[in-house]
Amino acid sequence: RNFQIVSDFSFPCVAQVIGMHFMNPPPIMKLVEIVRGAETSDEVFATVKGLAERFGKTVVCSQDFPGFIVNRILMPMINEAFFTLYTGVATKEDIDAGMKLGTNQPMGPLQLADFIGLDVCLSIMRVLHTGLGDDKYRPCPLLVQYVDAGRLGRKRGRGVYSYSKEGFKQASRM
Repeated sequence: RNFQIVSDFSFPCVAQVIGMHFMNPPPIMKLVEIVRGAETSDEVFATVKGLAERFGKTVVCSQDFPGFIVNRILMPMINEAFFTLYTGVATKEDIDAGMKLGTNQPMGPLQLADFIGLDVCLSIMRVLHTGLGDDKYRPCPLLVQYVDAGRLGRKRGRGVYSYSKEGFKQASRM
């Protein structure tokens, strides 16, 4: 066998690598995070930014790091809400009401987690924990327990709260 070792890698296409992170659900949410690679060209960035704006989106730009901007900030807040519930600091209702009314958010972090999907939240926390190597991103055991039990949020009818056809109902703590 003949093997050739190439020591000078040249990847001309890396200038065209870029990401678009749409918030869910994309038809409603106005934000798109544009994620630049280490070598993304300004031309590619301008083209993708223009496309997002034609979609009617507001653009924020992030470098390619785990969680980008929104998930890097949002998911630890949701995880901390789970730790707050897990350690008995407050009820789920008081956690959500406190954050909703105290920070002027449209819903509390536990209700938002149910909306996103607890499995999705757990997956993102694991990416942050692994990718950033910091224990502050360690998923709360209660979040892990809920996902393991199939309590995935609204899409399954039960997460932190229970959901039915009539709307939103309260579920037990565990």
